[in-house]
Amino acid sequence: MLIGLNNVTFEFGARVIIENATWHILPGDRVGLIGYNGTGKSTILKLLVGEYQPSAGTVDKSRETTIGYLHQDLLSFDTNDSILEVAMGAFEQVKQLEKEIEELGKQMEHPSFTGEGEEEALLHAYSDKLHELEVLGGYNIHHKTEEVLQGLGFLNADLTRPYKEFSGGWRMRVLLAKMILQQPDVLLLDEPTNHLDLPSIEWLEKYLLHYKGSVVIVSHDKYFLNRMVNKIVEVYQQELHIYSGNYDYYATEKELRVEMQQRAFENQQDYIRQQERFIERFKAKASKAAAAQSAMKRLDKIDRIEQVEIERPNLRISFKVDKQPGKIIATIKDATKKFGSNTILENAEAEINRGDKIALIGANGKGKSTLLRMIVGSEPFEGERIWGHNVDESFYAQHQLEALNINNTILDEMKECGSGKTEMELRSLMGCFLFSGDDVDKKIRILSGGEKARVALAKVITGKGNFLMLDEPTNHLDMHSVELLAEALNKYEGTSVLVSHDRFFISKTANTIWEIVDHEIKVFKGGYEEWVEWKERREKEEKAQASQQAKEEKEKEKPVAVVKPQQQVTNATREQKKELEKLQRQFSKLEEQIEQQNKTKSSIEAELANPANYADRNKFAQIEADHKAIKQKIDQANNQYEALFEQIMTLEKQIG
Repeated sequence: MLIGLNNVTFEFGARVIIENATWHILPGDRVGLIGYNGTGKSTILKLLVGEYQPSAGTVDKSRETTIGYLHQDLLSFDTNDSILEVAMGAFEQVKQLEKEIEELGKQMEHPSFTGEGEEEALLHAYSDKLHELEVLGGYNIHHKTEEVLQGLGFLNADLTRPYKEFSGGWRMRVLLAKMILQQPDVLLLDEPTNHLDLPSIEWLEKYLLHYKGSVVIVSHDKYFLNRMVNKIVEVYQQELHIYSGNYDYYATEKELRVEMQQRAFENQQDYIRQQERFIERFKAKASKAAAAQSAMKRLDKIDRIEQVEIERPNLRISFKVDKQPGKIIATIKDATKKFGSNTILENAEAEINRGDKIALIGANGKGKSTLLRMIVGSEPFEGERIWGHNVDESFYAQHQLEALNINNTILDEMKECGSGKTEMELRSLMGCFLFSGDDVDKKIRILSGGEKARVALAKVITGKGNFLMLDEPTNHLDMHSVELLAEALNKYEGTSVLVSHDRFFISKTANTIWEIVDHEIKVFKGGYEEWVEWKERREKEEKAQASQQAKEEKEKEKPVAVVKPQQQVTNATREQKKELEKLQRQFSKLEEQIEQQNKTKSSIEAELANPANYADRNKFAQIEADHKAIKQKIDQANNQYEALFEQIMTLEKQIG
């Protein structure tokens, strides 16, 4: 164990965050720490690093365990040093060694240095320090640092720029790079993907998958968690619930656990009702009194199963449209936008039609938010933006969180947005956004990031616009709220353009993808997953084309062997037929195997449905484990089945 909580209880005043919680972080763990907003995920990270002390229980850490902790409060750090120097702060020991080696070098260059006696000891010390530097990889620290910073989206030209010139999101990347380079035993990351674009998220995924230490991530990005983690810890009802597997496994397993517990509860309730009827009927009869007494004792001793009640905050988001616009919402013509020597768009064209749900995606710095502001009309550019007929726009952007008046109450802020709603109507609306009763009288200044985001979203909704523009709307929202927002946007009858790095959210909301490539707006008509497949297919085709060209170049250099064309075709066909027969045999075996596994699964499910098995906890646990195992086997077999089917179809086409 590297670090862990043992029977920990932690309270903020009268509010209990976790109670009697135990969780051990082991070497090789990649953990997703999840939970609804306000359940205390960030608080638990602070408990692990010792910023908070538990009310009861202990936080145990090995003396040798090193911890890296990335969190929002780090943004208060400021310096004139370059971002390369800040990130290289990870190598304090190496930098100290370099200073010592430089000092020893100066001493040896002194005219009095002869290399004898004390001077010989100096030479040995110099040699030892050089060896130590080599062992620590000191000669590669510049290269390593540059590699990590570039992976997180920085250009070579950025590396020498002062840290203080960068915005909050980019500063967080520098500090993430420094933390990664320190290579602590445990890396705690609080919402790292909030500050990363898609290419940087993908780079971070690959890097962390090969990271030697353990990683704990607080994130609402399902795609990221699915690719990254091998364990989920859910903070729910003041308890920690631990699941082995990625996010999808957790979602399925939680549903199964809830279903099993509910079934067990109902079966037990049936048993209790039967026993109570028996007791009620026979307790007054002398001949049956002893049996009734025994039944009462059995009921008193029974270990009661609790009914499942899923408690979760449900945002009730409903985007209304007041008036119907024309077919064309907006047109961008001959758009050129430059920041100094940096060209974002050049003579770009695009059209937004009624019903479009557009996701603007790509790397940071490509101009996604700039283009969104150009559409809104808040960013000047060369060219034209032409509104269609009857367009009523509404804009949500990250800066709107800062634009909220921190001295206002939530209710005052909503009154000032000019919706024309009565105080009663506004209170009802804020109830849909989880601000009930006296919550609406809270000052904006004391709200969390998630709460501010909900206020800003509520302000957008009151507008009843038929054209929504959303810049990173999912930042600060928990996963369940992201799902509800996606659901609301799907039901929205208007048109939308959004900028987001949340791949789950994009996949659920967009029917069109826009990407800025070579200063143009490239339009793909289709959802995110179709776009990813299309991109991957194009990349494969380009690689295959490049490989074919290279092969042809090599072939030109080789002496040409004389082979009769008919013989060549015959030999190839014969080999392909042999391979096809082999694959078909494997395919038949696999079909039989899947059929047998499905029979086994049905048999186990019959056992699960048998109420008698709930009486023996060990037996029930074993049946549940068998059910899980057979499901995994069937999934694996189905994947093999599909792969084999594809291979057989390809070969059959080739043979003709």
